[in-house]
Amino acid sequence: MLIRRERADDVTTIAAVHRSAFGPQSADGDVRYTLADADIMEMTGEAADDDAGDPPEVDLVARLRSDEGWIPTLSFVAIEHDIVIGHLCLTRAAVGPFPVLALGPLGVDTEHQGSGVGAALVHAALGAADALDEPLVALLGSVDYYPQFGFIPAARLGITPDEPAWVSHFQVRPLTAYESQIVGEFHYAEPFYGV
Repeated sequence: MLIRRERADDVTTIAAVHRSAFGPQSADGDVRYTLADADIMEMTGEAADDDAGDPPEVDLVARLRSDEGWIPTLSFVAIEHDIVIGHLCLTRAAVGPFPVLALGPLGVDTEHQGSGVGAALVHAALGAADALDEPLVALLGSVDYYPQFGFIPAARLGITPDEPAWVSHFQVRPLTAYESQIVGEFHYAEPFYGV
């Protein structure tokens, strides 16, 4: 497996990865849900939409690409045998007046889930962000999965999401350039609010 930056010719395949990762699967007639779906159901008490349409992550990535928060150098793909099998992007966000990064979405083709692809993407993204002197990365995600990468509840550092319902799953990963005065309300790039 190889991790590299996204290229223009990866866009269609990246959308297919997110369809596989977040959409219903019908190979055996059963609908399968991902960690993100489980988190949504846990936080809202509502089941994820299993319509035949694209999962929201496909549209989110497309909208992020045209947003000022998009950072092309921080959009990564996992490649196996010249095929994109995973995708993760970091986008510009803010904690009060401080620029920070947001992680997500992270998607891995269902046939490759559980094989370390997602972990490799997260490690690559965090390493790149740290090398660029970014202070921290935030995300809304599984409290069972992301702590292995050093993510902690954001409230521990005085950072709160601007959507109160997110508090229980909102986490941050301080990087080398982190400073303790980075406190306050977190705000994602605008496309995240249309999901």
